[in-house]
Amino acid sequence: MLKFSLGGPSRNCRGVSRRHALRLGTCGLIGGLTLPRILELQAKAAGTRAPKAKSCIFLFLEGGPPHQDMWDPKPDAPAEIRGPFQAISTNVPGTFITDQLPRCAKIADKYTILRNHGHNDNGHSTGYHYLMTGRRANFADGDNPIPNNEHFPSFGSAVSRTLGPQGSLPPYINLPHPMQSGGPGFYGAEHAPFVIEADPSQPDFDVKDLQPPSDLPAARLGVRKRLLAGLDQLERKAQQPTGQAMTTYYEKAYNLIASEDARRAFNIHAEPDSVRDAYGRTQLGQCALLARRLVEAGCRFVGVDAPGWDVHFNCFPSLKTDLIPYADQAFSALVTDLEQRGLLDDTLVVMMGEMGRTPRINAQAGRDHWSMAQTIIFAGGGTIPGQVIGATDKHASAVVGTPVGVNDLLRTISVLMGIDPDRTYLDSLGRPVPIVDGGRVIEGLI
Repeated sequence: MLKFSLGGPSRNCRGVSRRHALRLGTCGLIGGLTLPRILELQAKAAGTRAPKAKSCIFLFLEGGPPHQDMWDPKPDAPAEIRGPFQAISTNVPGTFITDQLPRCAKIADKYTILRNHGHNDNGHSTGYHYLMTGRRANFADGDNPIPNNEHFPSFGSAVSRTLGPQGSLPPYINLPHPMQSGGPGFYGAEHAPFVIEADPSQPDFDVKDLQPPSDLPAARLGVRKRLLAGLDQLERKAQQPTGQAMTTYYEKAYNLIASEDARRAFNIHAEPDSVRDAYGRTQLGQCALLARRLVEAGCRFVGVDAPGWDVHFNCFPSLKTDLIPYADQAFSALVTDLEQRGLLDDTLVVMMGEMGRTPRINAQAGRDHWSMAQTIIFAGGGTIPGQVIGATDKHASAVVGTPVGVNDLLRTISVLMGIDPDRTYLDSLGRPVPIVDGGRVIEGLI
């Protein structure tokens, strides 16, 4: 008789030990408990999960979108709390969002609303750093070089280092400019994002330097590459880190120039007008469309930085006209497009900012910083759609129950992408640094 030893005499609620249950099962007393099934149950018991998401599109609404004016309406609160927008039903019974998100209301069965995210860093650049790295910033808010995460790597860089490329595109891309805390930290230049510093909604959009000079034949380009390789060997022998970093950038640039697949992926003008119109001819809309093209071509992590959400003054006209409608159209089109192309199961979409906004409207008819409560939207990539996770109180000011923290978010994304969040890499001083420092997988999302 085949026996499996699983350790000590731990018992289930009926008093039968796991060891005895497996032993009985091999005799046929527990139907269907074959060796592959046993191994599957062991893996599940150990908390492991098969990776679902091959790529992640991270839509970052920089400045802090107001959760109560979008995803977490409070229709019974006083006017100075609830604001001018109304709650509307979605296509998921019992789920309500505001009337500024009519497109998202029609596809609420395709994404999940998480309303109980919160942390205690109320600064823009420091909060951005915290969310992108999982570590507290060591600088004051407003001290904002880009990137500002000189030591700790961003999560996009962790994806690059752990998963690597799948195809000719870089594994980690930022657009339409560098994300404030999107740098590679001590991982080094090899895992820095490829940055598209251009607005894809503009008619003359092009990715700079993707085409070699017209007067440079392929043979000369090859000679230059070999010269760079020779210089790289000399720099490595001399242990010149600056030169080595530059060689990494040159190598990335050459690979992109030489790749027809890469040029094709960046060519948003190849999209039909109907598709571009569906996303919206806005910066956020066209960035979302380009992000879809990039993950379709093999990019692992696309970070889209969408500024403008720091709504301290007279915020409701701009929210109603310029901000929420653009996000509503871009996100709903992206999720729908990914699903229609068969990519949604393999692509995790996350939309959030570095904070929420204050429950009470201020004297300037705006909302101020409020990191203690905010909403995150998830779609695809192995998440369970059509649900609301967590809640805030009647004024959207505090999370009810245990909040989902920053490292809970990063740990969950790691698990969805098949990355061991506890894996460590040695920093410049030889200290082991885990990809995610603590946290737990978000309950109910996976």
